[in-house]
Parts: sequence; C-alpha cells; structure tokens
Amino acid sequence: MQTFDAFDGTRLAYHRQGPAGDRPLVCVPGGPMMPSAYFGDLGGLSAQRELVLLDLRGTGESAVPADLAGSRVDRQVEDVEALRLELGLEQLDLLGHSASGDLVLAYAGRYPQRVRSLVLVCGRARSVGVDYPVELRREALVLRSDEPWYDEVVPAFERVWAGDGEDEDFDLLDRIAYGRWDAAAQAHATACTEWFDMEAADAFLAPGAFDEAERNRAVLGALDAPVLVLSGDLDGSPRPASAAEVAALFPRGEHVVQPGAAHYPWVDGPEFFARTVAEFLTRTV
Repeated sequence: MQTFDAFDGTRLAYHRQGPAGDRPLVCVPGGPMMPSAYFGDLGGLSAQRELVLLDLRGTGESAVPADLAGSRVDRQVEDVEALRLELGLEQLDLLGHSASGDLVLAYAGRYPQRVRSLVLVCGRARSVGVDYPVELRREALVLRSDEPWYDEVVPAFERVWAGDGEDEDFDLLDRIAYGRWDAAAQAHATACTEWFDMEAADAFLAPGAFDEAERNRAVLGALDAPVLVLSGDLDGSPRPASAAEVAALFPRGEHVVQPGAAHYPWVDGPEFFARTVAEFLTRTV
C-alpha cells in the first residue's frame, strides 16, 4: 500500500499489483464507494498488466474525509487527478466499474487531455446523461427464469424497486449480479456486503452530482482516446444495448459483450475478461 494526499488533505491509499511498467492501469472502484479489494486481481489481469487500485476516500485503507460532502462523485474527480500527479504520469489508462463509470467519465470530461485510454466495465454513465431504467433490469431478470432461485428473487426485486426492500431482499438480488451463483460468486457477494457503506454511497450520489452531464457529454464527444465499453450479456445495469449507446458517444468507442457474465465479469469469466482488456490496452500502445 502507498498513500498520498488529496487536495483537501485527506490521506488516500492505493495498491499496486502485477509487473511494474510505465503504463499502469488505474482502477477506480464502484459500489458506489467500495474498497478496491473487491477487484481482486481482476480475473488475472494483473499477470499481464500493472494495476494501480485506488481506495476511494473513506474506503479500504484511505482516511475518512473531514467533510463527507467531498465524496460526491464530481468532487472525487480531483482525487483521481491527485493520484495522477502522485504517479508522475502525463496521461492515465483508466478503468471504472459500475458506479465508478460515473467517476471516470466525469474525470475524462474535466481532464480530457489526461486520458490515454478508458475502460468502462458494466459502467454507469449518469455523468454524461445516460441512465438505465428499472425496466431493463427486469428484462435481465427474465433471462434467469430457468435458475432455481428465480421464483424467490422476483418478489424481492419488486419490493426493492418499490422502496420496501429488507436486507434479505437485497441479499437475494445478489444472485442476478453474477452469471453463476457458485462458490466464487457467493464469496465475492459476501465480502461486498460487508464492505458496503450506505452513508458513503449516499454522499457519492448527493444532489448536484451530475450537474455537469451535458458539458461532459459534449467534451467526450470529441475525446481523442480509445474507449472500451464491456458489458455482460446477463447484466441489467447496463443491458448490452445501453452499453452500446454509451460506446457510441465516443469517436473511438468500441463495445464488447462478455457471454455468460452479469455485473462482475472478472468473477464470471476471468479468462475472457482479462484477455479482452489486455488486448484492448495492447492495441492502444
């Protein structure tokens, strides 16, 4: 673990994995506000590429900020920029997953000249004005109708989206976040549940978080950097069609659908995931 100070003095931590190189892949966790430990080694990607795994403020080994308002997604853009300066890099190869898609897109919108390449893994895109409605999540749920847990998950899904979900309902929904509800998925889901902090997640999405969406979209429509948008064919957030819409926003955007994967493709199909991302990064050299 290594540390650096954000612009407001909050001490942030990051972790290095894999062979040292001059083009590390900076990985920003989703959740929102999960520690970088949930990435593991990204399905073995660290064997092919050096990973720099950032612990967002108040997560993992990073300090809790004096003012939680600094955790709002658009404000954490400056944490990513402080990490770039810490690493001494002119440009970043950035990976964002799930909710951190919002953060890396906001960073690219504010600092487009600092982005060498961008990888969005099942990423949200509210920072460019794209959201994924609950109807598409239902569409993904129906794809799992042959699963033995399906009849139990459907009413839990409806309770959660009606605002009446209990902890047990959220636990049941973990099943649709993975392509297979096997031992690896269950262990990963259990760890994520233990790490998740609702207060921090609420701060990430506080009012005003996406006020710059229109400006970001305009800037990224001219971004001269390769962008990989990877989605799982079983995921509901985003569905592949939504991910393709996000990829089309970029002049050099491409979309790949990972078969048999849901929201954590490096858990569902580590070899496919690591190969796809490594090959994309190699092409960007």
